[in-house]
Amino acid sequence: MRLNGLGVSPGIGIGRALVVTRGTKNLQFRVPEHRIEGELARLDSARAQSRDQLLHLKERIAAAAGAEHAYLFDAQLLMLDDPMLVDRAATIIKTEQLNAESALRRALDEIASLFDQADDPYLRERKGDVADIIGRLCMNLRTNGDPVDLFRDVEGPLVLVADELSPSLIAQLDWQRLAGFVTDAGSWTYHTAILARSIHVPAVAGLRHASTVIPPGVLLAVDGSTGDVLVDPSQDVVQDLEARAKKRRAYERSLAEYGTLPSVTQDGTPIRIEANVELPEEAPRARACGAEGIGLYRSEFMLAGMAAAGLDEEAQYLVYRRLIDGMDGGRVTVRTFDVTESELGVVQPDGSNRAPLGLRGLRLSLSFDEVFQAQLRALLRAAAHGPLRIMFPFVTGVEELRLARTAVEHAAETLRGRGISPPPVPVGVMIEVPSAALTIDLLAEGADFFSIGTNDLIQYCLAVDRTDDRVSRMYEPLHPAILRVLRYVARGARRRSLPVSVCGEMAADPVLLPLLAGLGLREFSMTPASIPLAKQVVRGLRIGETVKLAGRALKAATASDVERILADFLSPARTK
Repeated sequence: MRLNGLGVSPGIGIGRALVVTRGTKNLQFRVPEHRIEGELARLDSARAQSRDQLLHLKERIAAAAGAEHAYLFDAQLLMLDDPMLVDRAATIIKTEQLNAESALRRALDEIASLFDQADDPYLRERKGDVADIIGRLCMNLRTNGDPVDLFRDVEGPLVLVADELSPSLIAQLDWQRLAGFVTDAGSWTYHTAILARSIHVPAVAGLRHASTVIPPGVLLAVDGSTGDVLVDPSQDVVQDLEARAKKRRAYERSLAEYGTLPSVTQDGTPIRIEANVELPEEAPRARACGAEGIGLYRSEFMLAGMAAAGLDEEAQYLVYRRLIDGMDGGRVTVRTFDVTESELGVVQPDGSNRAPLGLRGLRLSLSFDEVFQAQLRALLRAAAHGPLRIMFPFVTGVEELRLARTAVEHAAETLRGRGISPPPVPVGVMIEVPSAALTIDLLAEGADFFSIGTNDLIQYCLAVDRTDDRVSRMYEPLHPAILRVLRYVARGARRRSLPVSVCGEMAADPVLLPLLAGLGLREFSMTPASIPLAKQVVRGLRIGETVKLAGRALKAATASDVERILADFLSPARTK
């Protein structure tokens, strides 16, 4: 079987499917032989818990509504001992080496198909009772421990297949065992896709139903360039893919030399190239790839698997200190937490989920002063060990920036009260929403630098949800409006002599680098793996030519027109 989606992280990965749905509430995978007895024990324990719960419910109903209504639970109690259900699941665990949850789902599918074939409407309706008891069993399988612990000793390499894969789950995994990601949802600029490119793992998104049609434990081949996912490929196909992967690795090694060369155009214009990272461990790799600094450290990845309240000042300080030490004198820019309420661990009284345009980024930090102050104090302390900048996400206007600066000064005062004298730390703003871009001159009064987050800026300018694959084709970086906004921001920062960088995915696209340079941008931050190729492109440019390119692109009426202008600029015939 061949599935096709959107390739969001290039490369080829081959491994066994680990299926994750509903966060980590439904994990399906193949267990090693030595784990079979443990899975059977988990299943028996879940059956015992379910029996106790159903007996308790039966007693409550009998006491409240009469014994004649309690019979409803007798059927479910009998199902627990039916050889076609739990016993069948146990057999599947033994013979197919699936985890208990997967085996129960398989048993449910088998029974459901029998009910569907029944002529009696009453029997067909009983399928819901079976699904209910399976749901109870799976709930009791999840009651103890971290779900991720269940597959820590599953033999890799693994391909993670999910309906929607959160960055926090990825951050908890052993990346060395991951051969690829496959998700039902997502797009090129989805946070999970960005993280996949950062850690160099092939990924395909937007497959819609992959998590329901891919069996757990089956061999998968993921091509993150073409968007193909091959289910149970033949040995010949696997060998061909491995040969292609070997060629790709050889090509990437051929680019490595550019990482050591200066990032300067042919006419002598320096272009600063930095790295986007999620973990301090990536800093040495960023340096090896040629990064001059860290242009974006996404601090929210420290929250993986925990609420912000559990990440105290000292823990954060140690992370920032490691990041600075890892860059060995290179500049480090840390973005404060860019999360929503639920990601910060805030639970609404009504249990509802808030929209991403609600409390997010700097707005959220300003609303939770204790969390914000702990992060700012940790950053100011770490700044004593090397060049560090603080960057605020999702800023919409001057009022928020002033409040943020006041918060920084308050954190500094607290440290001085402890006898710690923090050094001056540059404070910057991410330009991610139109209101910030259009008031660049006003924000310049209180900012030391700017960084353009093109991923969010594009989606908010064009009213396109970048996580929705149904409209992903409308997410267009080359839209004339986006080019004009970028030029406006670049000019506004230059008038105030403030540095401005691009840290979104546009920066990592080697095809777009000449156009961005022509728009007046001279600093870029990208995944470490993208840096050698970016340097190769930069060293072949002449700024005068890129300015003419940008001039032509700014006159174009559509994104398609801009693409044709770019294609002409990059054509081999032009460069001869």
